[in-house]
Amino acid sequence: MMKILVTNDDGIDSPGLHALAQALRVLGDVWVVAPDRERTAVAHALTLHKPLRLNRLERHVFSVNGTPSDCVNLALKKVLPAQPVLIVSGINRGVNLGDDVTYSGTVSAALEGTILGIPSIAVSQESGRGGGTFRFDVAAAYAVRVARIVLIHGLPAETLVNVNVPDRPKSQVKGVKVTSLSRRWFHDPIVEKVDPHGRKYYWIAGTRVSWERRKDADHEAVRRGFVSVTPIHLDITNYGALEQLRQWEPMLTRRTGPKGTVKKGAGAKVALRGRDRC
Repeated sequence: MMKILVTNDDGIDSPGLHALAQALRVLGDVWVVAPDRERTAVAHALTLHKPLRLNRLERHVFSVNGTPSDCVNLALKKVLPAQPVLIVSGINRGVNLGDDVTYSGTVSAALEGTILGIPSIAVSQESGRGGGTFRFDVAAAYAVRVARIVLIHGLPAETLVNVNVPDRPKSQVKGVKVTSLSRRWFHDPIVEKVDPHGRKYYWIAGTRVSWERRKDADHEAVRRGFVSVTPIHLDITNYGALEQLRQWEPMLTRRTGPKGTVKKGAGAKVALRGRDRC
């Protein structure tokens, strides 16, 4: 039977992880390798400063004292008896939309799987009002739908899919939209407070979020009650900028830079002190 790897960043005890694993068993032999604790927002980090330990909890279920990317590597190289046909990461508690994908451990586990040549999916569930409830059953059902299509049709080269499910009963989900990544801004992203000893400390947070609404944006689809499916490519090179930046090559190759000035922005010039020149 074909093998499917399930992982996450919310940790081995997350209800979303177990809902996902249970749902995917209709498609294959599911193995779970996940962090031993919550690893939210660790992005694509690998553990290089300490040894990793693998703990077998039950048949086909393992925890790792590392990151989601660690889990994928250990699963493929040391745990599974054969290469999985699919990696599914989630179900994350809360959406991973727009710029969130660059911080998300959930998405990064799927990214690691894609780097290693395995079709990979990241799945996230919008929280309910107040942020404490999640319809993991709805997200799991759509994860199975997406997984089934990926197993049949495959994915484009070096591409993973990022799935976000709105907080609605399954009967009220309007459908599925293939989307692009949004851009978002936090207002007051750093909260400053003072501890009982009078010392300042900081929380990275945000009071409100505003979104740039572009065509086919993932945020807009979820807001309207659709499941968002966004293709994400490994190659983040800005090919449109290559020719423009190649004009820098002679300046960067020369031992000294242009005489005394450098262009900045739209034609503005900034004088260079002698010690600042190339």
